[in-house]
Amino acid sequence: MPETNQADMEILQEFLAESRENMNEMECDLLAWEKQAVTREALDRIFRAVHTLKGTCGFLGYPRLETIAHQAENLLSQIRDRKITASAMAVTVLLKVVDSVRRLLVHIEQTGTEGEGNDTILLSELSALLNAETSETVAHNDIAGDDQTFSGGTESTIRVDVALLDRLMNLVGELVLARNQLARVTGGQNGSPLAGTSQRLSHITSELQQSVMKTRLQPIGNIWSKFPRLVRDAAMAEDKKIRLFMTGQQTETDKSIIEAVKDPLTHLVRNCITHGIEKPEKRRAAGKPEEGVVTIRSYHEGGQVIIEVSDDGAGIPTDLIREAAIRRRDITPEQAEAMGEHDLQQLIFLPGFSTAKEVTKLSGRGVGMDVVKTNLERIHGSIAVISRRGEGTLFKMKIPLTLTIIPALMVKSGGQRFAIPQVTLVELVRLNRETNDGQVESLFGAPVYRLRGKLLPLINLREELGLEADSNLGNSLANSTHIVVLQADGGSFGLVVDEVQDIEEIVVKPLSKHLKVVHQFSGATIMGDGRVALILDVLSIAQQLHLGAGQEARLVAAEATKTTTPVADPGEELLLFEIGNKGRMAMKLSDVTRLEEFPVAEIENEGAGEVIQYDGHVMPLVPLRQLLLPGQQESVARESHDKLQVIVHAHNGSYYGLCVDQILDITRQPLALQHRQSRPGILGSAIIQRRVTEVVDVAGLVTLSRQRPSGVVPLAEGIES
Repeated sequence: MPETNQADMEILQEFLAESRENMNEMECDLLAWEKQAVTREALDRIFRAVHTLKGTCGFLGYPRLETIAHQAENLLSQIRDRKITASAMAVTVLLKVVDSVRRLLVHIEQTGTEGEGNDTILLSELSALLNAETSETVAHNDIAGDDQTFSGGTESTIRVDVALLDRLMNLVGELVLARNQLARVTGGQNGSPLAGTSQRLSHITSELQQSVMKTRLQPIGNIWSKFPRLVRDAAMAEDKKIRLFMTGQQTETDKSIIEAVKDPLTHLVRNCITHGIEKPEKRRAAGKPEEGVVTIRSYHEGGQVIIEVSDDGAGIPTDLIREAAIRRRDITPEQAEAMGEHDLQQLIFLPGFSTAKEVTKLSGRGVGMDVVKTNLERIHGSIAVISRRGEGTLFKMKIPLTLTIIPALMVKSGGQRFAIPQVTLVELVRLNRETNDGQVESLFGAPVYRLRGKLLPLINLREELGLEADSNLGNSLANSTHIVVLQADGGSFGLVVDEVQDIEEIVVKPLSKHLKVVHQFSGATIMGDGRVALILDVLSIAQQLHLGAGQEARLVAAEATKTTTPVADPGEELLLFEIGNKGRMAMKLSDVTRLEEFPVAEIENEGAGEVIQYDGHVMPLVPLRQLLLPGQQESVARESHDKLQVIVHAHNGSYYGLCVDQILDITRQPLALQHRQSRPGILGSAIIQRRVTEVVDVAGLVTLSRQRPSGVVPLAEGIES
């Protein structure tokens, strides 16, 4: 094309976007056509996509695209008129049309021209189908539907340039910073007009933030559209029979996140096809159907997006992993013998790891799972693997909704503040120097902390950042009692800090080019007092200090080979909390989705109960004090003044907020229940941390709260301001 002005550029961008959307839809319809009889509606959609492409290319002056589209349109017209059979060969050739159009669109976007090329082979294949001598007409059930005229509907959406959305997001970020600063100024002025205005501004800012974030959200199915084709082609190349099942395509996340997970997701699907699903003959011998199944599933959970990729294949061969790891000298034979199935499976995330005996087009080069894990953790995501021999493998990815405004834990070390993204946070541990009981140990000269029977490598933040002249972790531990347990690079480690502060919403600002070489930081943020705090790059810290999955597995193996003393069953993880006067209780940590703290002012009334907005859901609040201690009718939030401590429980896609007075601790021990079902909502009693503690029945509490809404005193009643 000749040099274009701004108006022409906008037309070009509109053409590229529309053509890509049409090609994506066309590919999906063609793949569905191949599996079953094509419907008249689908055939008309394919025809319209090609017809629109031809007309626009003629207007813009792209003859190669116009010629391809014209020939494809002729073929589709003959099929619509039932003059040519809707055959599998027609589908294959039309899929080649889609591929050629996509390549030319990329060239136009990059250079403004179609470039030089030869489309003779594709055009001859289209022509051969058109000129095929056949008197056979298409059976009635090959093309279903009537010959429904088409009427245009009213457009309910518009296209917005991503740069504009980025600009809006940046402005909202600045507004969030201003809100935080104002909230800090008015923090001690409860009841004043300025405090009321600040609270109202905070609510409006939060709603605006959520609305703008929604404009950047896209269905994750946008990147799934290519997988049916990918599975089809890869299965043919591997001589396997594979069916793809996808669910949760409408799950939404930020556009930048979607782009970042596209390649890792593609690799996982290919991995399932190449390494997971067996050949048909092997599946028959194992008593399985010849056709394997690859499943992609996505859903929201706990403020994150979960993507699962699974297959019903042979599972991960841990014997081959053990052999390859020893051959690569990742572990010693003694360590390999001491490692369990789960620990061995994690070794697939080591850089360059591969069990393939030979390199193929799809695998064997050892640049797979470590890149998947690294790319996910760059966006504060994570990946886990669960595999059973002979049954299949499940990869579970967790990714954030956005990277611009995130919750972060604020900590202090060496007199400076730092932000730790909440998605990397596992838990907080406070050391009791007087009753340490040897929990801080040394293994091969490195400090470790024994957390509920599991060894946790320790890193002192002041030493890592060079904030302390006399660097000695033993001395530092004597003065610093806070350990932030973090998860990154497939493993966990403890970060020793001087002080732990609150979790705040922060606006991520990129570092200047001069600071990007400092691997410990991923960005910066401006706090409510106007000062800058650096955001720790937990992944880089873990990688630089070799604290990933391989190191964790080696640590377990090293301890196992160091001693033959059997390790007692660590028991079950329990969350301890308090309600009422000495109402110390516990629940299984597996019933806990998240621990949250909400301003009482955010509580709203709905019907017979109180609710709060949480992660896009209306979450009912379940006041445990009033349900379990009916004689104590004071508000559960009295002791915390204007804050409400809530245990979030997820059940069947819904959230429930269990309101308590105070979160006490997380512990692990064998759970021996006594006096079972002493009253509704209680499983029984147990001795936990040398005290008699009632263990609650979470499902029973939710049911109990539904049965007794009228007897529940409003949470916000009697709050001391």
